[in-house]
Amino acid sequence: MSAKTKYTDEPVGPVKVVPDFLPAPEELVYKEDTVKVTIALSKESVEFFKQEAQKHHTQYQKMIRRLLDAYTLAHKQPLTKRSSRRRKRPE
Repeated sequence: MSAKTKYTDEPVGPVKVVPDFLPAPEELVYKEDTVKVTIALSKESVEFFKQEAQKHHTQYQKMIRRLLDAYTLAHKQPLTKRSSRRRKRPE
């Protein structure tokens, strides 16, 4: 068994505020092409998405997919001129 974490009431030091880039649950509902994968998620996360999906009359898997798509879009690096996919021929 792993050791239990012992929490203390000490200062945590400098804190960096990260902008909220995640969409609200209701923004995670729309359709597009998909690929099937198998993934193990925490029970708490799945229960949360099931409850939210029920509120918005949709499927929880779609909401999780939209969340991952939003994360990908927020962190995707745009191509630069040097990293473009087309290769110029030498002259």
